[in-house]
Amino acid sequence: MPSWSAFESAVPELAAEVRRRLDAHTHKTLATIRRDGSPRISGTETILADGDLWIGSMWQAFKARDLQRDARFALHSGSEDPPAWPGDAKLAGTAEEITDPDRIRAIVGDSAPPGPLHLFRLDLDEVSTVGMNQTNDGIVIRIWTPDRGARELSRK
Repeated sequence: MPSWSAFESAVPELAAEVRRRLDAHTHKTLATIRRDGSPRISGTETILADGDLWIGSMWQAFKARDLQRDARFALHSGSEDPPAWPGDAKLAGTAEEITDPDRIRAIVGDSAPPGPLHLFRLDLDEVSTVGMNQTNDGIVIRIWTPDRGARELSRK
């Protein structure tokens, strides 16, 4: 599965828009899969470093344990309320936990809380943006997957 840098190389304009939407809000929404197969929604923050997209977690948090058991995730950018809504970014893929303390420190840096934590590198299976069209009477969905590349859908 591609890293952020592979996605960015494939579709730099879409990657820039996704990054703007991720950077617009500190808090994002992460979906993971519980032990019983049902979904779990958690708040999270993202870090873009070394060509990869990362999320951290408090030690032994439910979302971390979910990702250790089943690496699949969905991530949604923060969002404004209408009519100021500029759109959203959505990402899905798998998370790989990084356990090397030196690597964790290199990515998290001074923002690391004291004590142990979890750090996951996100591999991307699908990335999309949703926003209003130029006439503000419909939405435009831009989707990228490694297999199909980028495409655009419009709905009114």
